[in-house]
Amino acid sequence: MKLGVFTPLFNHLSFEEMIEEVAKKGLQTVEIGTGGSPGNAHLDIDQLLASSEARKEYLAKLADKGLEISALSCHNNPISPIKEVAAEADELLRKTIKLASLLNVPVVNGFSGVSGGNASDTQVNWPVLPWPTEYEDSYTYQWEQKLIPYWKGINSEAEAAGVKIGIELHGGFLAHTPYTMLKLREATGKAIGCNLDPSHLWWQGIDPVAAVKILGEAGAIHHFHAKDTYLDQDNINMYGLTDMQPYGNVKTRAWTFRSVGCGHDLKVWSDIISALRVYGYDYVLSIEHEDPIMSIDEGLSRAITNLKSIMIHEQPSAMWWA
Repeated sequence: MKLGVFTPLFNHLSFEEMIEEVAKKGLQTVEIGTGGSPGNAHLDIDQLLASSEARKEYLAKLADKGLEISALSCHNNPISPIKEVAAEADELLRKTIKLASLLNVPVVNGFSGVSGGNASDTQVNWPVLPWPTEYEDSYTYQWEQKLIPYWKGINSEAEAAGVKIGIELHGGFLAHTPYTMLKLREATGKAIGCNLDPSHLWWQGIDPVAAVKILGEAGAIHHFHAKDTYLDQDNINMYGLTDMQPYGNVKTRAWTFRSVGCGHDLKVWSDIISALRVYGYDYVLSIEHEDPIMSIDEGLSRAITNLKSIMIHEQPSAMWWA
């Protein structure tokens, strides 16, 4: 396994300053945004698509620092009911797939998206209950008319480009659990898999180790985000797990993103990493820092220290005792 970082936390730095900082931290990979929620502070997608020389120079700068790109990321909503939003997201995703192929980057990360509840909706709709039955009607429309047709097309494009898609299982989007991930994958194709982030599983009541077993058995884990979540039971009792308070309301929120080891102890994280190895994922742990009570440097450094202490770096030796 390799240890890397998702770079939006360094969006205030230039590309050259960012890779210098990452290299100083002793990391091996970077996950770089091409636009959408992560922004594009460290990559000009149109420039790199247009020029092979620009691509060579870009990769050479990374190699000079001992870094590789684990994934390109364009987290957005390609099936938004707002046509302009959907069109922009779709264009960026297709460009990102093309660029990933040209750069020999194996994975493009993003969200599944969420549409309106019917063809006339102008706002997104995230149904999570089968009753009243209007929710079930919306859910069926979203999957059969919007989500599956869209991702079938993307699967074909990704397969042709030799690129995998890592969909982050994030609340608010249609693919947000192991079941919905596998449902989408079965309906679309093998290029569609997940960017597994335990932080989004814990607040849904999903055990990340169990999720690794389910998704790993299906070969559906294409990338991994290392981010923790702290669950505040007193606040859960008040607000429930579908807490709409802003992330900055740390004192009263039901759950809060934390640096690795600050929400769950390292035995829990060690179990996750061991399960990843056992179930076939031996690629990159990409740290995503979104801890609201730590600085960028302290939060990232804490995650690096904790993960390095429990990562499995080498292939297993032969069982000389068995």
